[in-house]
Amino acid sequence: MWVRSTMAYRASFLMSVAGNALATGLDFAAILIMFTHVDTLGGFGMSEVALLYGTTSLSLGLADLLLGNMDRLGSRVRDGTLDTLLVRPVPVFAQLAADRFALRRLGRVMQGLLVLSWSLTQLELDWSAGKALLLVVMVVSGAAIFGSLFTLGGAFQFWALDAAEAQNSFTYGGNTLLQYPPTIFAKDLVRGVTFVVPLAFVNWLPALRLLGRDDPLGLPGWVDLLSPAVAAAMCGLVTLAWRAGVRSYRSTGS
Repeated sequence: MWVRSTMAYRASFLMSVAGNALATGLDFAAILIMFTHVDTLGGFGMSEVALLYGTTSLSLGLADLLLGNMDRLGSRVRDGTLDTLLVRPVPVFAQLAADRFALRRLGRVMQGLLVLSWSLTQLELDWSAGKALLLVVMVVSGAAIFGSLFTLGGAFQFWALDAAEAQNSFTYGGNTLLQYPPTIFAKDLVRGVTFVVPLAFVNWLPALRLLGRDDPLGLPGWVDLLSPAVAAAMCGLVTLAWRAGVRSYRSTGS
């Protein structure tokens, strides 16, 4: 329904997609300006940083497109409109994901894909089937990790009622963090996004393997390949949190 209503005004839709792509592209414009003054950033060249930017932006864009509306849950809990979702013969999770589905968010996906494609043409990598598979798995696993964070933030709102900004700090804030090389950050921060909130598995660790660079934390090489396992573990954890949140819901009575 939301897609059909969006496509009823094609010109408006195309302008919204273009505007979304341009707005999200401002982050990459800042990186381009930065590289007019330096040759490397934390030992990473322009094309390598573009690879980091493209992979995390593409992963977040896919997760945002599918699950970006989870931040609406808090308002539904507060005003009691979640009750209408509970009486329908469709999972609440699916209804919230589809609520006001914003197809214009394809702009972020397209912009991230464009930067990623450009970076791959600039990098002199010795490509193999394994590396190509690693790139695809990195993007898909990253989208699953970001999607888990969107869902976890939504589940938390069953208790907090309004925690959208806390969720955004890990999703959109995490995306901004991952656009830059891990070597420019303090090791304690890198440890935090590796072992506490595993954002490093979105692109940092697999990208280091793809680029043939050393891990700043000195972790074993096989850790770079754990993105799918981490994504699966987070999805399992979030599923339990979501079910607990739905069971704890109490209607406002309105």
